[in-house]
Amino acid sequence: MNNSAEVRFVDTLLTSKTSSFTKNGLILLGLTLVLITVSLWAAGLGAVAISFRDVCYILGQKLGLVSGAVDDQASVILTVIRLPRVLMGILIGAILGMTGASIQGLFRNPLADPGLIGISSGASLFAVSMIVLELHWLSEWQMLGLFGMSIMSFIGACLTAFGVYQLSKVEGKASVSNMLLAGIAINALCGAITGLLTYLANDAQLRSIQFWGLGSLGGATWETLQVGAIGCFLPLVAIPRLGKSLNAFALGEGQAQHLGINAKRLKIQLILLTTLGVGISVALCGTIGFVGLVIPHITRMLVGPDHRIVLPASALMGAILLTLADLIARTIVAPAELPIGIVTAIVGTPSFIAILIKNRR
Repeated sequence: MNNSAEVRFVDTLLTSKTSSFTKNGLILLGLTLVLITVSLWAAGLGAVAISFRDVCYILGQKLGLVSGAVDDQASVILTVIRLPRVLMGILIGAILGMTGASIQGLFRNPLADPGLIGISSGASLFAVSMIVLELHWLSEWQMLGLFGMSIMSFIGACLTAFGVYQLSKVEGKASVSNMLLAGIAINALCGAITGLLTYLANDAQLRSIQFWGLGSLGGATWETLQVGAIGCFLPLVAIPRLGKSLNAFALGEGQAQHLGINAKRLKIQLILLTTLGVGISVALCGTIGFVGLVIPHITRMLVGPDHRIVLPASALMGAILLTLADLIARTIVAPAELPIGIVTAIVGTPSFIAILIKNRR
């Protein structure tokens, strides 16, 4: 890229006109309103239907905004079963969408997603190991409690991400290209070991393994939601603050450093924040694919390449998609339930192919 092109690119990404911010602000506001509407609508659908009006009325009563009698059965179903699940879908969808956009910005590769650096495969490997090797005594430790499996999965995500980062170092500096290759190797290794353990599993264990392989929000409770919210709070707040640095990083590591960006610190920050967010999502809900891959593409088509807008918009888009996917998963074959990973793959694959065809044209 020549000097004049670099100047124009930096001027476009690092500065914005008021009209652009107004347009993007309206887009974010619109996505927020869509998310609220979809969430309230999804909370009312299920084996026992609750009207949109009743959903709003029950929530208003719980918040102390309205008074009056409500249907006790509908209130219990909404607040105990469906609301935690819908909120978990919003949280996990937001973190997957945002981390997907950040990883694509870090690798400067639109085909990258958080699973590329081994986070999802490492978490699944540790979970499957606990199931097949029957290491249930780990969950009985007082320090782990009811979240033993989730904590061990998170540890697996952290260890694999750390291994990928160490393997990518050249003369003490982590190379993005080497990180990509190391991630592919670690993913292949974790997948092979997981496949071997799956082969050794019995029928009961295979059903448990299915959760980690395809994902589900069925285990969402207020307790697990609190754990997820605490763990995902830092990535959701900190990653958007790195949007300006990612804009400069799009020029390449060398050019970003000339612009005053500490490339090494940026890579470490993004890897740590992505590992924290995605590791917790896999630990609580299993592996949910395609959200971190497809959502950033759709978002950039809507708002452009500026990561300061792409990151929060990807979070909102991811939350909307996962909420709708979970709604389909729990209603389309009711009273049974589809793994949510199947739904996101069915929706995500055609969307991704359509994007590829459009870009090729």
